[in-house]
Order: sequence, then structure tokens, then C-alpha cells
Amino acid sequence: MSTLHDFPIQVRIPVAWGEMDSFGHLNNIYYFRYFETTRIHFFQEIGLLQYKRERGIGPILAETSCRFRKPVFYPDTLTIGARVKSIGKTSFIMEFRVMSDAAGLAAAGEARMVLYDYNASKKTDIPAQIKTSLSDFRAQLP
Repeated sequence: MSTLHDFPIQVRIPVAWGEMDSFGHLNNIYYFRYFETTRIHFFQEIGLLQYKRERGIGPILAETSCRFRKPVFYPDTLTIGARVKSIGKTSFIMEFRVMSDAAGLAAAGEARMVLYDYNASKKTDIPAQIKTSLSDFRAQLP
């Protein structure tokens, strides 16, 4: 069974009744919202949002994907785990796992984040301070 022991970023989210679709399970769009919530939590933790406010350089989502494994039904609580999978010159990959209290592994996904200079409207190299923070989380992997 999959676990989150090697996902250092974890956010618990209760499933809301209104998130169900006409088939009676969690609408697929919410998985992407949960990934976003977890990313933002991580960005706050490593100081990336503060860095953007101060210097105008921050993350922008370049691509994302989700593999749906098991349907989720109300009521349930999910734990969304995230980790830094790889770090490049201008971007990094985050990996996500969605664990349902009721069903176990519900979904897995990825997001490629590009560092973007919002003042110059172009991508930029990952600043050394941010790369160090990302590497610290990457180093936690087995």
C-alpha cells in the first residue's frame, strides 16, 4: 500500500458535499485544487511567496497532470502529500499523492513549476536562495 512517509509536505483536506459530481464521487477538478492548496502551503513554507512579493520573481504553473486511482466519496478526509521530484535551471517538478482516509491511494500527480520574473514577463533561473530551499526538501527523499 502507498503511504506518504517520503512526502515531507502534507495537507489534510476534508471532502465537502458540494464537491461531488453527478456520478456521486469527487469531481476531478478538485484534485487540481488540492494540488494547488498543497503547493501554496509549500511555497509559503520555503519563502517563495515572500520572495515574489519582494523581488517580483515567483512560481508559475507550466503543466500539471493527475492519475486517478480510486473514486473518493463524501464523507472523507484526504491527505495530500507533495515533494520536490527534480530541480532544473529554471524549473522544478513537484510530485503529489492523494491519500483517502476511506480508500487509500486515490490519485497521484505532478506539476512543473517555472520561476518567472513577473516584472520582465519572462522565465528566469531559480535564485540560489530558492534552489537551496528546494534542495533541502529534495534531500529528504530516501
